[in-house]
Amino acid sequence: MAGMCPHSGSGSVPAGIGKTGARRMRDKDGRATMPIRIREATPDDAAVLAMLSGQLGYPADAAAIARRLRDIAEHHAGAVLVAEAGGMVTGWAHVMPLHRLEHDARAELAGLVVDESARGAGVGKALLRAVEEWARGQACGELVVRSNVIRERAHRFYLREGYAETKRQAVFVKRLRPQR
Repeated sequence: MAGMCPHSGSGSVPAGIGKTGARRMRDKDGRATMPIRIREATPDDAAVLAMLSGQLGYPADAAAIARRLRDIAEHHAGAVLVAEAGGMVTGWAHVMPLHRLEHDARAELAGLVVDESARGAGVGKALLRAVEEWARGQACGELVVRSNVIRERAHRFYLREGYAETKRQAVFVKRLRPQR
């Protein structure tokens, strides 16, 4: 069913993700360098995920990231994948099911960041392919990406990868006090 994502309760990573050598990092001239391994994030990754979140503009400490990883798993809120190259985590992506009244279920890329030192080397592309594979494995017919209007380099990346900009919008946030 196009546009449907009926199996979105599972956060499991599809077969094939996690195999070393499936994709290789490339230098600026397109030459293959080291293999990129995509795997599911673990609590042991919290410190590096926090550092990368800071590079994306969302500072967090390792304890907060570890708590969020647990929340994502407990609430079946998708999958958090990491890219490793040379034994180092070089990026992460969070994909989640999106169920809304105004459209059929689909997957959404909730976040993707590549270490500043690894940008342009194929890590983002490898993570995006793994996210797409996860979404297909959940029977989702679409993957939605939201990107801040100031992230022009990211916009060019998504356009090169076959995504189309469909709209721009304002985002409103209100802080809520917890119920007592």
